[in-house]
Amino acid sequence: MRIPAHSVCTAIRDDIVAGVHERGSRLTEELLARRYGVSRVPVREALRTLEAEGFVVTRRHAGACVAEPTEQEASDLLEMRLLLEPLGASRAAQRRTEAHLKVLRGLVRLGQERARRGHSDDLRSLDGWFHETLAQACGSPALTSTLTQLRHKIAWMYAVEAPAGPVESWAEHGAIVDAVARGDSERARAITAVHTERATAGHRLRFGSGGERAERVRNSQHAVNTSGLRH
Repeated sequence: MRIPAHSVCTAIRDDIVAGVHERGSRLTEELLARRYGVSRVPVREALRTLEAEGFVVTRRHAGACVAEPTEQEASDLLEMRLLLEPLGASRAAQRRTEAHLKVLRGLVRLGQERARRGHSDDLRSLDGWFHETLAQACGSPALTSTLTQLRHKIAWMYAVEAPAGPVESWAEHGAIVDAVARGDSERARAITAVHTERATAGHRLRFGSGGERAERVRNSQHAVNTSGLRH
């Protein structure tokens, strides 16, 4: 049975993000095919996709290698997310389906319960599912794809500290869903902007000397008016 290239692509991408394939290391079709138990054809297709996404580069005399992003490139990703996550929430308020709302509300209930009990290990995956579903609810395949790629790349380049106030963080998730459910696109955008900006402060670059990069990105943004967000 032929394994689809997108499944191989997902497996290689996940291993790059997890650090199994280190930055700058070679990615040979033969070894990858053996590792993932597939032929070289889906591996070749997957590498082309990953190159287009920025995870892989092709070097002369070396072939495909894991990309080595600069600190500036990593910083740009956080700035892009600060702009696009609120846009996605705003669009979700206009285009979400009842199925999206059901999943979002279920995730908020689970997240708030885990946060109250201090189950921090569960919160990271729940947070990822929440933002993935919110991106899908925006009704724009291009924006959904961009937000998904941003999350993958940021997870690859940054170590993320657990939020200092998980209960408050999940209360913000709940407020976002409430705004989306009411179709209030401006409030959904505003709350998500505040939420994303706060989350950015917990990101620390995994490479180079950019330990304070996320803090500088956060401080470089225009102040967000938070008045009225907690009523």
